[in-house]
Amino acid sequence: MRGVYGRDLAVADFVAEVFAEIRGDGLAAAERITRALGLPWSRDVRLGPASTRAALAGLPRQTRDDLQFAADRVRAFYEATMPNPGPVGIGGCWQRFHPVKVAGIYAPGGRAVYPSSLLMTAIPARVAGVSEIVVASPPGPSGDVSQVVLAAAAVAGVDAVYALGGAQAIAAMALGAAPLPRADVLAGPGNIFVVLALRHAFGAAGVPSLPGPTETLIVADNGADPAHVAADLLAQAEHDPLASPLLLTDSAELAAAVESELEGQLADLPRADIASAALAQNGGVGLLADLSEAVDLVDQYAPEHLCLLGDRAAELADSITGAAGVFVGDWSPEVLGDYVAGPSHVMPVGGTARFSSPVSVYDFLKRVNRFELSRQQARPLFAVAARLARLEGLEGHARAAERR
Repeated sequence: MRGVYGRDLAVADFVAEVFAEIRGDGLAAAERITRALGLPWSRDVRLGPASTRAALAGLPRQTRDDLQFAADRVRAFYEATMPNPGPVGIGGCWQRFHPVKVAGIYAPGGRAVYPSSLLMTAIPARVAGVSEIVVASPPGPSGDVSQVVLAAAAVAGVDAVYALGGAQAIAAMALGAAPLPRADVLAGPGNIFVVLALRHAFGAAGVPSLPGPTETLIVADNGADPAHVAADLLAQAEHDPLASPLLLTDSAELAAAVESELEGQLADLPRADIASAALAQNGGVGLLADLSEAVDLVDQYAPEHLCLLGDRAAELADSITGAAGVFVGDWSPEVLGDYVAGPSHVMPVGGTARFSSPVSVYDFLKRVNRFELSRQQARPLFAVAARLARLEGLEGHARAAERR
């Protein structure tokens, strides 16, 4: 960051500077910042449907089929969860849902490329009826955006992909740095620069939730298969050294067996260094006197992912409300939710599942309250409205009611 502004800056201050520059100088500022950071800049910043379709066609047939299969599952789930399109209300007052006009989706391109995340943010937007969906994704060393990301954009029905990354991408979408349209809603995972840029964009665009390192809490009894518990922990630990893979159990025997399985399965895991770091820094096993103690602990922790395994999985699932995604039983592992089950895997982290929800069609819909009362419906309301207005000391309000 010193190379950009000539001084050391905290990440939040750097993000604020990026927004200020892009607000003033548009995409030229984004290019200047990107080059100053020593990152690649693409000659073709905007990639339209012809480019995304060509990328899809260039993939092996099995990969194309798999992306389409996952997309169809996601689309089917969100079509089934769309709210009733008709008005709902009482006596001349009702509410309707309307899609926002533009959605901006961020697709990472750093430690790993996640076409699945693109599907699980762009498709709910498309199902919601958003008119224009744009994706920002950083180009690789060659200056090109990942062909898999472009292919996923084609499958999801994205209108354009922009070869932009980091805080510059979020600022460009939030502010509408031409040729990017101004996004009404921003979504998608990313690193600390992206997270703080999304926070900075709040108020200029809708931000459903702030991404962060993945969290997985497994609650299991002695009926769980320790090999499956270990595999599910490692599946999330390999994401990021900052990931939090945790196990709560009332069985010392299971805990010991899982520890042994972790050691064995790590031996040939390609991303063992990342998974080992996550387990060492943020992982852990909690031994409970009774598994029912887990209910309050889970609701307090409010994890992104909660996996319930063993004989009491279904029983516990009905008592827990604090998690963002709940995976019940051996046949509903988190990995299915990550790719093909249907519901989005883009979920709130950092304990925010207490009050926020996974990405869905509702994040791309706005509610409009409409007031269209008849004379007959309105007449009984005026006197009460006038009295309440005077209670608040607002005589003008009271008179506006009484003049009817």
